[in-house]
Amino acid sequence: MSETERLDFEEALKRLQHIIEQLEDDSLNLEKSINLYEEGVALSRQCATYLEDVKLRIEKVNQTDS
Repeated sequence: MSETERLDFEEALKRLQHIIEQLEDDSLNLEKSINLYEEGVALSRQCATYLEDVKLRIEKVNQTDS
């Protein structure tokens, strides 16, 4: 399990926001930028998966209430 997989949604989103801020800084070298980009993509996918899971849970709850 990678470090990003251990983050909860809020931590992952906060880290992703920090990465975006770093990538907007023109002083990063190419290698650091690529590494941050890769981490950001992984975090973005993790957040999207989490949100999809939450959506499914909410739909399931709403179906059982009907």
